[in-house]
This record gives sequence, structure tokens and C-alpha cells, in this order.
Amino acid sequence: MTGQRAARIRQALEAALAPATVAVVDDSARHAGHAGNPDGAGETHYTVHAVSPRFAGQGRVARQRLVHDALAAEFATGLHALTLKLETPEESGASAGARG
Repeated sequence: MTGQRAARIRQALEAALAPATVAVVDDSARHAGHAGNPDGAGETHYTVHAVSPRFAGQGRVARQRLVHDALAAEFATGLHALTLKLETPEESGASAGARG
């Protein structure tokens, strides 16, 4: 994870979600010239994988709203797009077991 925005995203999600884990990857280079990153400057497109007990009992859209609410200041200052994988600790353990 590099860049100031990635660090701010991580901090905001840690404060809002108290996640067991959170990973933030800057995918901006893959979107150079696209909407939200026309000049290829970066720090606009991210993939986030968060595992948090706050997601328990919530559907996909509710989980995404929690993340988008936590990152409202980033969206207001140039964050354009997120790819999200949001799981509870139980879901994360089940998917890890299925992979291994």
C-alpha cells in the first residue's frame, strides 16, 4: 500500500469498522485515462478487502454504505471508485478454508 490516500482510507476504515483486517490496494494505474483518472495521476481507484464484525447481519448494500460513509471525505476530494470485498470474521474463515 503506497500513497497518502491509501493510508487515509485505511485509517478511516479502522476508525469506523474496527476491522480484524483491512487491505487497501491502489488500482489507479490500471485506470489511467478512464473516468476519474483522465491524466493518470493516480490515487483514484482502489480495491479494499475488510473483515469486520460490524458487517454481521448486514447485506451487501448495507456493508457498502458503511464503507462509503466512512470514506465520504475521500470521495469529496478525488476518490473515484472502489472494488469492495467485505466479510465478517466468520465469512472470512469459511472462505479461507474453502481456498486451502
